[in-house]
Order: sequence, then structure tokens, then C-alpha cells
Amino acid sequence: MIALIPVREGELPLGADEAVSEAGGDVVLVGQGTDRAAAAIGVGHRRVRTAEAGPFAPGAWAAALAPLLADVDVVILPASPDGRDLGPRLAAATGRPFVAGALTVAPDRLVVTRLGSRLLADVELAGPAIVTLQPGVGAVAPALTGLGGPAPEPLPLHLEDAEAVEDAEVLEVQPADPRTVDLAEARRIVAGGLGLGSAAAFALLEEVSAAVGASAGATRVVTDRGWAPFARQIGTTGVTVRPELYLAFGISGAVQHLAGIVSPEHVIAVNTDPTCPMMAMAHLAIVADAPAVLEALARRLLAGPPAADATTGTADAAAGRGGAGGVQVGTTTGTGRG
Repeated sequence: MIALIPVREGELPLGADEAVSEAGGDVVLVGQGTDRAAAAIGVGHRRVRTAEAGPFAPGAWAAALAPLLADVDVVILPASPDGRDLGPRLAAATGRPFVAGALTVAPDRLVVTRLGSRLLADVELAGPAIVTLQPGVGAVAPALTGLGGPAPEPLPLHLEDAEAVEDAEVLEVQPADPRTVDLAEARRIVAGGLGLGSAAAFALLEEVSAAVGASAGATRVVTDRGWAPFARQIGTTGVTVRPELYLAFGISGAVQHLAGIVSPEHVIAVNTDPTCPMMAMAHLAIVADAPAVLEALARRLLAGPPAADATTGTADAAAGRGGAGGVQVGTTTGTGRG
């Protein structure tokens, strides 16, 4: 097996590390700035090959890569936007079946998701195939620090032979809108649970998440009540995420929800129960009423800084919330995952 990773301007796509790990450390980087991307992969991998191919052109790349990958049984691409574009074209160019949305990959068998991630299915491979791997669901082999990684090997790619291949013309690449981006690809997530108390509170959470450039997420009980669409559900029966920042309002942390949060870099949780699993997972745990904290945050983000009372130092006292001292917040910090 081999991992094929499309690269834009030296940047690795989401899920690249998982695809490389699933392939056992054998990787081909294709695109622009592949040497820089090879350095970002880290060390501990068996083989890294780089193919400089210029700007993204999945049709031409597939035609040029097809003969080079003819002896590889299973080619794994991350199910990033570029991986989902390149994968089917490569399958057509090599005459192989294409399997999308894999959770695990073996030379003869796959586990894939179907029906909006509500069904897991075993797929038996009768021969070579092209597969995309869902980001955020695979284990990543730890890097071997201090030992140095394998030197990248240049892989000649003859794109001139693929000039006749028609590719879509890219007019403009726009940044993803955090309000609509797939949660599996979101770097920042503001999520709400039953502790928010109402659909109106969740609507406010969506406004706050947009204001900080984050995507809104939800627990299953929230989507079951109709406060948020199913596409926003995080967990074993929803979307698996791997964010840089996860901010949880009123989420107690059922095991099904926590299982959908993979290796977050920073977790902030707001809850009245300091002992719940979500608070134990947090790097910063705020013991407070989640709707009240959300409202205070919304006032600062959506309507400018509130006028602070000179005596108490907070506008919340004047609003009659939390008594004379406003919203009372207690915090605990730590790096343990609980």
C-alpha cells in the first residue's frame, strides 16, 4: 500500500498524516512545494517520494501517475477536497475500482461509512483499488524524534504526456466558510449541548462561532431535538473531528460524543458540573452557567464591548444575571485528558 498526498504550495491537506500512517509510512507527495511538505510529515516513515507537478490539475496528474503506481496494490488518498478530486480520476486512469470514505484500510479489506456515517460496512477487495480515507478517524504513528527521517526521493512525473487531458479551469480559490465547511475539516469548533437549554441559545452559539471564525457543532441530543441539523452532529453517530480548538458549551461529554473528538490541540469547556467527562478532557474548564457565559461572550463579539459598571467591572450585574458580581466563573487548568 502507498499513500498519495496532493500538495498545494507546500501545505499538507487534512488527513495526510493518517493516510501515511495507514499505508505503513510509504508516501508519494505530488503537487507544488513537495520538499517543504515532506519536511512537515515528520520522521519515522519508511519512504517518502516527491513529484513536483505545479498547480493542482487532477486529470493531468492522474494520467501521469497511473504508470508509476501500476505495481501498487492499494493507493490511499486523504478524503480532503483535493483527494476526493484526484482519487476518482486516478481510478479511471488505472482501470481500478474506487472506494470512498474508508475508516480503515487493509490490502484485502476495508471498513467504510455509508448513509451519512450512520452505517459501517465491510468491503472485500478482490484486487488493486484506489481508496480515500476519512480524516480524523485513523490512528497516527508517533514520530521518532531525534533520529532523522528518510531523505525525500524525487519521482519524475512526465506531465507533458498528459497535456491532452482536459482539466477543470480554476478561476479562484476562496477560503472555506466556517459556517458551512464540513466539520471533519474544521480547525475551530464551537459546540453546544443540552446545557444550552433552547433552540434560541443554539442559534446564538452559531452567531458566536461565526464571529470567531469557527464552525458550529452539536451533540446528538441537540440534533434529536431539532436545534441543529444532523450535519452538525459530532460523535460516533455523527462526524469525527480533529480541531485545533474545541469550545464546548453545556456538553457533559457522553462517551459517544467524546469518541468523535480526536486529538484536539486545545479544549475549553463551560459547564456547571466540574466533574463531568467534558470538563475532565478540557485544558481550560470554566465552571459556570453555559447560556450565561455564551450571552456575555455574544455581547462582546456581536455588539462591541459592553459598558462596564465602574463598581463591579461587569455589565452583567446591571442585567441582573449572577447577582452583584455578574457571572461567577471558576477555572481549572491542566493538560491531562481525564
